[in-house]
Amino acid sequence: MSTLQIILVFIIAGITGMGSVLDSAQTHRPLIACTLIGLVLGDIKTGIILGGYLELLALGWMNVGAAMAPDAALASVVSTILVIVGHQSITAGMALAIPIAVAGQVLTIFVRTIIVFFQHLADKYAKEANFRGIEMCHIIALSIQALRVAIPAVLVAAVAGTGTVNAMLSAIPVVVTRGLQVSGGFIVVVGYAMVINMMEAKYLMIFFFAGFLIAVFTSFTLVGLGMLGLICGIAYIQLNPKYSKDSEVVDELD
Repeated sequence: MSTLQIILVFIIAGITGMGSVLDSAQTHRPLIACTLIGLVLGDIKTGIILGGYLELLALGWMNVGAAMAPDAALASVVSTILVIVGHQSITAGMALAIPIAVAGQVLTIFVRTIIVFFQHLADKYAKEANFRGIEMCHIIALSIQALRVAIPAVLVAAVAGTGTVNAMLSAIPVVVTRGLQVSGGFIVVVGYAMVINMMEAKYLMIFFFAGFLIAVFTSFTLVGLGMLGLICGIAYIQLNPKYSKDSEVVDELD
């Protein structure tokens, strides 16, 4: 890897680390993080493919109260580097993403414990009406979150293409990698189940299962499936009495 690529990986990894806290731009999601890393490393196609798989894997990963979810940002960035620079397969990247995410979860808890100090410091500055101090607390805390992903990413990027790393990855028993692949498949199913369980519109589940049937028994492309879904959505809104009544009320007001 060139020096420029390592610098760009550091920047993108830092952005994904901050994104896992800010949530607004969703830069920590695998589909975005893997794509950006793939773009920097010159293989955006692999980044998108791996990001799509990991997005399904991380679909049900979310923080609940004080319980931290596995670190999708660290898993996405590091696994993409190992696949592209370390010349590993997509399947191997998916298998490696799980333990990396769990390790990132522990690291996240450690980092957030440190950041508690800056929260109390910000409270102190608030009592003193020191707005500059409050801003610095926010900046430092976000910088630590960025380094949480950026430093491991750069370390992996620096050694990913060496024979030592490839030998270590090859030394992992097949039963372990295969087990991680199978468990990854289970996690995808659990993620789908959690999303379905949270869906309030149970009466729309017929379209959910119809989509799976159409995808399995037809040769539609993703664009075709997307257009079909759009048509079904528009037709449902037009034919549903609930929405028809709302439009009639609007017409009467006009």
